Amino acid sequence: MRMTSVLRKLLGIKHLVVRNARAEDGELVVEVRPSWRVARCSRCHRRVWTVYDHQELRRWRHLDFGAFCVQLEYRPRRVPCPCCGVVVEQMPWSDEPRSQFTMDFEDQVTYLSQRVDKSSIEQLMRIAWRTVGRIVERVVAKRRPADPLENLEYIGVDELSYRKQHHYVTVVVDHRNQRVVWGGEGKSAESLLAFFEQLGPERCKAIKVVTMDMSAAFIKAVREAAPDAQIVFDRFHVQQLVSQAVEKVRREQWGRLRHIDGPAAKALKNTRWALLRNPWNLTPSDEDKLSAIQVHNKGLYRAYLLKESFAAIIDRLQPNVVRRMLLDWLSWASRSRLVPFARVARTIRKHLDDIVAYVRCRLTNGLVEGFNNKARLATRRAFGFHSAQAVLAMIMLCCSGLHLAPVAKRLSR
Repeated sequence: MRMTSVLRKLLGIKHLVVRNARAEDGELVVEVRPSWRVARCSRCHRRVWTVYDHQELRRWRHLDFGAFCVQLEYRPRRVPCPCCGVVVEQMPWSDEPRSQFTMDFEDQVTYLSQRVDKSSIEQLMRIAWRTVGRIVERVVAKRRPADPLENLEYIGVDELSYRKQHHYVTVVVDHRNQRVVWGGEGKSAESLLAFFEQLGPERCKAIKVVTMDMSAAFIKAVREAAPDAQIVFDRFHVQQLVSQAVEKVRREQWGRLRHIDGPAAKALKNTRWALLRNPWNLTPSDEDKLSAIQVHNKGLYRAYLLKESFAAIIDRLQPNVVRRMLLDWLSWASRSRLVPFARVARTIRKHLDDIVAYVRCRLTNGLVEGFNNKARLATRRAFGFHSAQAVLAMIMLCCSGLHLAPVAKRLSR
């Protein structure tokens, strides 16, 4: 079998002809050309009989043969397509005329990017750190669904910090299909309005539920762009407000009693986690601490009872009952003589309808937070990003439902 035939089989690229090969600077350079005689447009794939001119000689990096780097060499032609104008001809090893890598190489890099840190990919594939990000952006744009924003009804919104000094991106998750469908730079109302602008007025009307935390910017954007959608505040963020109020009361009490030697100060020591844990997670030591607080610090014990009663109310299943009980709880919190709880009561009263909506649809931002954790892991694995576009490409790669496999082929006969 001739050397050119062996190389063609090893390359594993359809519609490719190997003309020659040589070793150059420690690399294997393979001279190739498309198998079709009539050039084709790289955009619409139409055959074009006339050739405009030839470009300069170019190389494309292909998958290595063992430990040896492989380059494909070809002088591409420009063709005057009747539909697309003067464009570079289609090449069977690369569907992006400006890329310096074959499709197999880019697919392999993208597969590794889902599972390996970028520095390891840089060493394994022998490419620059930033090149990994550019390849990921191209492959994600090519492999994503044609319209990921189609048939959206239940969505979740959250922001993600990817660098220090307040660098954020906003992500939108489809609760039904459990995937990230959109991402944008920033965490302002304008950032989320860009999503609704891309969605269009007709599809904005189809949005039924939007889950989020109590971000004023996101609330403003949803009210403006999708007024018919029901905002549902994440129950864990709401409950976190109440837990933070308990912690503030504890700190205030400790600041007042820390210099006083007595049973009240002794009962308050090391009680933070006993106050914040769920009742079924309390240890015997925690129960003893709560009993001491009940005797020696009525105000802090009142804050603990407010926290537990709020959690019990939110866990109920009847929206009307929850609303009525929350109104009673708000009155209790407002009259509790605990300033942090009075503030929380005002916040909950302001957003009462959107908090009760959780009981009706039982949707939280848990799915969104899970994708955020996955995205944070990807950003740490990459040892930092310098642009929002690279972050969003990595998020779409890992969280938008793309299923990639390593490049594996069999030799043809």
